Amino acid sequence: MQFDNVDVPEQGEPIEVVDEENDELDIPETPIIPIIHGDGIGKDVGPAAQKVLEAAANATGRDIAWMRVYAGESAHERYGEDIHLPDDTVNAIDKFRVAIKGPLTTPVGAGFRSLNVALRQTLDFYANVRPTYYLDGVPSPMKAPEEMDMVTFRENTEDVYAGIEWEEGTEEVEQVRDFVEDEMGFDETMHDGPIGIGIKPITEFGSKRLVRKAIDYALEHDRDKVTLVHKGNIMKFTEGQFSEWGMEVADEEYPDDEVFAAPDSLWETQDEIDIPEDAVMVEERLADAMLQWMQLRTDEFDIMAMPNLNGDYLSDAAGAQIGGLGIAPGANFGDARVLAEPVHGSAPKRAGQNMANPTAMILSGRLMFDYMGWKDAADLVGEAVEETISSGKVTYDLERQLEDAEKLGTDEYTEEIIANIEKLS
Repeated sequence: MQFDNVDVPEQGEPIEVVDEENDELDIPETPIIPIIHGDGIGKDVGPAAQKVLEAAANATGRDIAWMRVYAGESAHERYGEDIHLPDDTVNAIDKFRVAIKGPLTTPVGAGFRSLNVALRQTLDFYANVRPTYYLDGVPSPMKAPEEMDMVTFRENTEDVYAGIEWEEGTEEVEQVRDFVEDEMGFDETMHDGPIGIGIKPITEFGSKRLVRKAIDYALEHDRDKVTLVHKGNIMKFTEGQFSEWGMEVADEEYPDDEVFAAPDSLWETQDEIDIPEDAVMVEERLADAMLQWMQLRTDEFDIMAMPNLNGDYLSDAAGAQIGGLGIAPGANFGDARVLAEPVHGSAPKRAGQNMANPTAMILSGRLMFDYMGWKDAADLVGEAVEETISSGKVTYDLERQLEDAEKLGTDEYTEEIIANIEKLS
């Protein structure tokens, strides 16, 4: 595979695929890992995360051969006008299988299509996974933020994010309107005048592999429950089908003593149902109700799996409960591949000012390490970050909400985490 405008590190080795279907990779002691620093504050948090992750790898007897690749504004500057996602970047992530990226800017209402969505769809990163857990010392609006310990699995390739839509005033949108009204019989549904139309595809294939991924994660990480979150009472043939297909996976593809597919009436009859003691329970909940239950019954939920748009909303809402998106990690998973990324945006007004909080990108790297099987390095990253924050040494976004905290710049905060890695290792 050729790279036109980036260099492959000489000292590292590629990650090899052992079994793509079962997510098995052969990780060398010094893997080549592509990294996109990102737009806006990406120029601050990208290098910070890189330093922390390398320190944790070194502390556990390993190393990382970083391969800098480009997307968004940095790609535009390096490759020329109108190139925001070069082939070099896509090919590098495809070839080396494990990568990490910072935030990328997507203009609202104009400009190029979302680069985050483009990467997910081009390389089939079909599961967006966001662990949401509380770090001691982080200010939160909740009375008991420590009760939050959820992992959201958001389907990444379908739903309204599929990009099947037509702009008002175009010939295409009028053709779709005519077809829907004249051929399909919805002649009194849409208002007269300008209209934009989109299509919401949800397939059996996409739904089942996402739910399967969530259940496998629950089994591997000793989690108790997977909740399918949907709005199937209204969107019966899209989100309703997602729920039905997901429950089929639970009911038909796993032994009864491993996975229990809960009936709709579970809450009313729970005492009468014989649930295997160690089985992962798979249940379903409506999306609007889940926004309430996440706050009122936080500790009752564990793993949530849902269509794309629900996952976008609910994972952000979960992040708010533990102190905000500035500390919320995430990663995109496909078959034997991962692209880690923070949940937050690019915040261009804060770029280059040594102010940004790199915690979310650092913890996204922790998730990447966990996937690679470097659990000791992953735990070391998490412990060092929490030790730093709990000691009151934080970036401005947290300092302004705390009493007696010490405000650090991005660079100083990064060095403090690295010092804690060395102390803890």
